[in-house]
Amino acid sequence: MTDRPAKVREALRGGDPAAAMRELRRGGDELGLAEAAPLVAEIADAVGFEDLARAARALGDAPGGAGALYAYGYACVGRGVPFLAVPALAEALRLAVGPPPSRGLFGRARRQPAPEPQVILAELAVALEDEERHAEAVDVLERHQGILRDWPDRYLLARNAVLAGDLGRARRTLDALPPGGPDRQGAADRVRRALDRAAVAGRTGPPGLQDLRAWHFVLTGGLLGTLSPYGFAAGMTGRYAYLGDSYEQCRHGLDRLRLILDAAGQRPRSVSLLPDRGSRALGLAAARLSGLPAEPYRPGTPDTLVVAYDLNELDEALVPGLRARAAGEVLYEHVTCWTSPPPVSADVSTLLAQFVRAPWDAATRYLPGDDPVEEPADPRPAEELAADICAADPGPDTGDGDTPPDPDEALAAFVRAVRGRWLTGPRDQVRSSGPVRSSRFD
Repeated sequence: MTDRPAKVREALRGGDPAAAMRELRRGGDELGLAEAAPLVAEIADAVGFEDLARAARALGDAPGGAGALYAYGYACVGRGVPFLAVPALAEALRLAVGPPPSRGLFGRARRQPAPEPQVILAELAVALEDEERHAEAVDVLERHQGILRDWPDRYLLARNAVLAGDLGRARRTLDALPPGGPDRQGAADRVRRALDRAAVAGRTGPPGLQDLRAWHFVLTGGLLGTLSPYGFAAGMTGRYAYLGDSYEQCRHGLDRLRLILDAAGQRPRSVSLLPDRGSRALGLAAARLSGLPAEPYRPGTPDTLVVAYDLNELDEALVPGLRARAAGEVLYEHVTCWTSPPPVSADVSTLLAQFVRAPWDAATRYLPGDDPVEEPADPRPAEELAADICAADPGPDTGDGDTPPDPDEALAAFVRAVRGRWLTGPRDQVRSSGPVRSSRFD
């Protein structure tokens, strides 16, 4: 066993709290709550998360109390480290649904009061969902049917059932959910739209749990233009972990976009250019290849193709306009990050990747028998980059030869099957990669 606490503190001494947190994640179940909490407090102090530091210290003072466990788990979820919250909330739930705590003198509880078990259960389900442990969230909610509330508990059950690929359970749970107010109804409608998309994506049954294109459509409403031709047998299932992008890949993506638009019967009248250089270059290339006029993006423009290289690079001020789709507007993104999804789900994505180096970014080239060669970033304007995209070979990457083929005919057939449910509803952010699992970097 490695000395995990020493590694965490070494990273903190080096001024790298993010590396310290990664050490805790890599530790898995190696550390118990009593050992992990003081380390979490030190990391939280280093980044100024006073609420988390306070909750971690309180847990150290009362390691067996449901109230302290819940407060710590709640703070972990709020600060984006749900993996730390799960064991604390699971233990808090076990204590909360068990025998009542012993009392001290004069009948006062010895420990911090805990919320109702339903509150702890819901927070545990949220933590598991944030960790993409959807089947576990479904299981823990099902095991506590006797205390489930309709909202949010049964809604969380329906949502996580979809994300786990259990569509029958999701439909049954959603159908039994009573109507709520506007916010609750909006949440239920998002699950219902996903189930409706699943009905057309699977056609005769639920999509298989390696059918990445179908599940991408079910969860996001978007169409996936290409599947990675590398590492399918090694667990990538059509996604990239790291991609050194190329002009050829950009051109192939635009050709696949044109195939999708044709199969769906969509005829944009213009291309809208987003302001960052990569998106502008790709948009200018799309306009030239399709013979459409290009113009700066303006929210509410109908019948336009909005082109983005990477929506995570989007100016936040543009997000509200893109979430509310104009009539006939299609949002295209070349690279969609599947581990840190963008704030807006694209209507078409060329590919899913975890880390990407754009063709115009600085790069390190490794040649057999030679030292690595550092290549600087390409400083040319978007117009010149667009010309290189248009001139690139549009043929697909042949890949490793051990990955299922992804022919044009299969993509066109899928688009024709689902086009009635495409371009409907808002472009919600979807934080989960769903039931199709892929290997990823830490």
